Amino acid sequence: MSWETVPAWPHPALRPGVISYRGVRVHLDRPRRRLEAPIGAATLLLGFEQQVRISRAGRPPVSLVSVVNGLTTVPALGEHGGRISGIEVLLEPWAAFGLFGTEQYELANRSLGPDQLDPGLAQLAGSLAALPGWPERFALLDRVLLERFRVAAPVSERVVHAWSVLRRSAGVIPVAKLADEVGWSVRHLENRFREQIGLPPKTAARVLRLQRARRLLAAGHGQAETAVCGYYDQAHFSGEFKAMTGCTPGEFLAARRLPAGNAVTDRLAGEATSLLLASGRGALFSKTRASRAGHADHPAGGLPGEAGASGGQGD
Repeated sequence: MSWETVPAWPHPALRPGVISYRGVRVHLDRPRRRLEAPIGAATLLLGFEQQVRISRAGRPPVSLVSVVNGLTTVPALGEHGGRISGIEVLLEPWAAFGLFGTEQYELANRSLGPDQLDPGLAQLAGSLAALPGWPERFALLDRVLLERFRVAAPVSERVVHAWSVLRRSAGVIPVAKLADEVGWSVRHLENRFREQIGLPPKTAARVLRLQRARRLLAAGHGQAETAVCGYYDQAHFSGEFKAMTGCTPGEFLAARRLPAGNAVTDRLAGEATSLLLASGRGALFSKTRASRAGHADHPAGGLPGEAGASGGQGD
């Protein structure tokens, strides 16, 4: 078996809404399952090989080669048969609004095929797959995205600023203060966030707070110390963590310390976003169930070496 993970590829030449590209080629002799926690980014995965089966609470599972995801508030489980390759593009959510021309609430907590938004994106995946190497693929993707951003739907500068302030604060700035920052009422800010970010400001703040919390835990900070950063108390922190990752903070850290956890490729550099899960149904956290979707044996998130239901891709 073999695998190759191409390091995240920042592109300062592109407009700021592109966070990174990442290429992955995975050839394993067994299926893989991967849990993906919510992150503050939208995803475009342009896949070249096998489908990924994506499951999350409240949604029926989908099987896709290429995937578009908006912001999510619940974990996702991705499963594949052992062979995947493709390029994952992480986008600021407002950039996804401009690029796809789709109101982002329609993509929140969902995984869609790119052809459902634009048939040209499915053609792009085929063109990328036909090229001989990653530099050529990234160069083509640069050209295509630059042209698409040139004709993209207009994005509100105040939404961009509000999202930047919210992200820099790691989700702890009060919504009323954020609305004052951009000169809107809270109601108008909520409506514009729903359109161009995908989640209301208060909900988006939960995602960003948890993202920072996972980063702090992975860096060795204790749960009590981490809970101080935006949560009422440790019980509030633990409840939010489980609701949005499918496991407790302790379970998440324990899984990250396993050999498979050491091999995981996170979707964001320096972030603890993902867990590799044991093969087979029943998996890592017995109490984590996508119950509303009726898939009681599935953990509520993850991806076995590729794009997760959050759209992520890994090894």
